[in-house]
Amino acid sequence: MKAVLPVGRSTCASSSGGESEASCEYRVEYDKRMYSDVANAEFEVGKKLGTAVFLPCDDSSDDGGGRASPDSTVAHAIEGVDTGIAIAVDDAPDDVLFVAIGTGEEFPPEVKKLIKGS
Repeated sequence: MKAVLPVGRSTCASSSGGESEASCEYRVEYDKRMYSDVANAEFEVGKKLGTAVFLPCDDSSDDGGGRASPDSTVAHAIEGVDTGIAIAVDDAPDDVLFVAIGTGEEFPPEVKKLIKGS
């Protein structure tokens, strides 16, 4: 399956009437490694790897405070990229999300080559 993702999943943020704002970046944990979303990536999904976890924001729980429960998803390899660098995760019934170690300018060359316009 080939996937092209025009945008990454949005970050979460909250603000309370002009008070300080809390936010967090979108993160996925797989095989004891932390991955961040990558926008505008074009890649081929490889074999199923196992379970990954979407990590919640500290400030976005449904219980009125504290930390929300993490959600599990399925992790997949990305053709031609080591799983220690990037993976794809199920994000919707017919969609996958590209996630990689690092962020922005810090992405490894293997990830940068899959980002349109980089």
